[in-house]
Amino acid sequence: MTSHAAPKMAEQQHGRVASAAQDDEDEAYEIVDLSTHARTQQWWSAVSGNNSGPIAEKYSVAAQIMMGGMTGWCAGYLFQRVGKIAATAVGGGFLLLQIANHSGYVQVDWKKVEKDVNTAKRRLKKKANKAAPEINTFIEEATEFVKKNIVVSSGFVGGFLLGLAS
Repeated sequence: MTSHAAPKMAEQQHGRVASAAQDDEDEAYEIVDLSTHARTQQWWSAVSGNNSGPIAEKYSVAAQIMMGGMTGWCAGYLFQRVGKIAATAVGGGFLLLQIANHSGYVQVDWKKVEKDVNTAKRRLKKKANKAAPEINTFIEEATEFVKKNIVVSSGFVGGFLLGLAS
């Protein structure tokens, strides 16, 4: 063996050792796709545990009531806040309109307003009759959902009422 051959053999052996070490490292670590993991794991799995079965029976009764109650409370609270803001805006606008009318700044043609309101009512009735099949389908689907998920639905209603009261 020549002096040049020895370093070359050592280099080849070192390359094989490095390659084997790299293969061991690749096997030691598992690559996890977080998007797939997030789709398969719900956030409440840590609280309620994983059960098998239909969606309505997948989680314990306590977990279903908790999920329904939390979402219901949030919806009720937002409904209350938005409702107050909307009522204040509409009432305040109407009050300002009345003050401006009585002060003489604005002249309101109430007959024209009544005529326009009646025209709008007729148009809405026509469109409501055309849209009735979609509304009926939605109501049937919602009723079926409530029947299948009565525990979650009752939690939602309770939470919604609590959200309105807070």
